[in-house]
Amino acid sequence: MHIRILGSAAGGGFPQWNCNCPNCRGLREGSIRAHARTQSSIALSDDGVNWIICNASPDIRAQIEGFPALQPARAVRDTAIRGLILLDSQIDHTTGLLTLREGCPHEVWCTDMVHQDLTTGFPLFNMLEHWNGGLKWNRIGLDDPFTVPACPNLRFTPIPLRSAAPPYSPHRHDPHPGDNIGLFIEDANTGGVLFYAPGLGQVHDHLLDWMAQADCLLVDGTLWRDDEMIQFGCGTKLGSEMGHLPQSGEGGMLEVLAGFPRQRKVLIHINNTNPILNEDSAERAELARQGVEVAWDGMEIEL
Repeated sequence: MHIRILGSAAGGGFPQWNCNCPNCRGLREGSIRAHARTQSSIALSDDGVNWIICNASPDIRAQIEGFPALQPARAVRDTAIRGLILLDSQIDHTTGLLTLREGCPHEVWCTDMVHQDLTTGFPLFNMLEHWNGGLKWNRIGLDDPFTVPACPNLRFTPIPLRSAAPPYSPHRHDPHPGDNIGLFIEDANTGGVLFYAPGLGQVHDHLLDWMAQADCLLVDGTLWRDDEMIQFGCGTKLGSEMGHLPQSGEGGMLEVLAGFPRQRKVLIHINNTNPILNEDSAERAELARQGVEVAWDGMEIEL
């Protein structure tokens, strides 16, 4: 299984265009050791030729330009993107579909709840019908593993995660299973297994069972502290209220990951305020001490 990190940041990217937090200011001024990041997305392939995109970031054009394997190479108009999987209907995981409109039709896999959001509150499916048929919906059933024909050796098992629908969603305050999923991805050729959950608010016992079976855990790295956004004056909500488990503190992501000594552990979907983006920070050193990596744009993993 070939895994390419197209984007490793949370919504807004890093630096965020309107943010003057210590990280964003430090990167712009060159006063901290850090690297710019686009918004979270990964690409998967079982042969290195045909690719599946997980979440369509608003930065997808730049991400394609940075990854030659996705670029046109066989015809005048062409792409190696053979399918898209949406894990939720958040703005930073879906608006890249608008950029891809010239390449429609696209095969898109998502749950009933995500499809509902993307045909009502943010009707991308309806809008894009006007571009060569638009988006072709492939339903993800919450109890049903599925495959994408272009990468037949990859088997995807959806894992419902507890999270809120986006602010625009008609059922924002009425959460349903399928608003947000993780993926358990198995490669039939190599036997490699990836657990992918860029949005993870709570880790229940059933998730621990899935994580224990994986070779690599690519998981939510949004915030270091639950009150981080409030602390820096960048927001009014706790991370837990936004559906993200912080790395630090009792029951935090680091405590969870410590229970998996065999697995490769990588954080993705990192918010611009998170001190782990500063490569010289004490928090980054703590990750290294615990054997936890920080995803970066262009990072490649093979399983």
